Amino acid sequence: MRLLSVNLGRAKAVAYTDNPEGLTGIDKQPVAGPVRVAAPGPKGIGGSGLAGDDVCKRQHHGGDDQAVYAVAREDLDDWERELGRTLADGAFGENLTTLGLDVSGALIGERWRIGPEVVLEITSARIPCGTFQGHMDEQRWVKRFTRKGAPGAYLRVIEPGEVRAGDPVEIVHRPDHDVTVALAFRATTTERALLPRMLAAGDALHPEVLRSAREYVAKYGEKDGEEHAERQP
Repeated sequence: MRLLSVNLGRAKAVAYTDNPEGLTGIDKQPVAGPVRVAAPGPKGIGGSGLAGDDVCKRQHHGGDDQAVYAVAREDLDDWERELGRTLADGAFGENLTTLGLDVSGALIGERWRIGPEVVLEITSARIPCGTFQGHMDEQRWVKRFTRKGAPGAYLRVIEPGEVRAGDPVEIVHRPDHDVTVALAFRATTTERALLPRMLAAGDALHPEVLRSAREYVAKYGEKDGEEHAERQP
């Protein structure tokens, strides 16, 4: 398990973004050499956890609980076959392109050591937006990406440091629950009845998802939510 690339994006003006300022940093490119990784600060104030990487719409992106976005190279390869086009590392706007890791199958709260210094913790799934669709230039991209259910993972920074392409990735902690990134993605997009199951991940879960799960249980009750989830295909 290793990093294939570390990808950074600089703010640029594009026609397709849903950012009122017309800027996006989604077009990320692999970089050579070490990149500093650190907690960027609260959402709305802090941007990316990677030095030199721009986050332009901070009310929805960036911050401590979405400091780093990781995508498995295997998922990009799968999309290449489906789309019939080449997808370079960083094509989904991810900071880290990994090899040998089931990123969407990882557990919320799972921790990875990358290289000798950095430890990251998985918090949630990436939710597709209009800017992502425009960047990909694929019809019905948001729906297709959602249907695939392999969203990649957001991570928070537990121990800062430097990372670079080729660094080994080691899973140093796996929590005792079954809440995967893919399950969290379904719960927050197409299958809201799964939200009660998110509570098992506790405070490791992205605060916004945790709040949604608690509100769902308060409204419907945990038992009703589980019964609804069991009826899902």
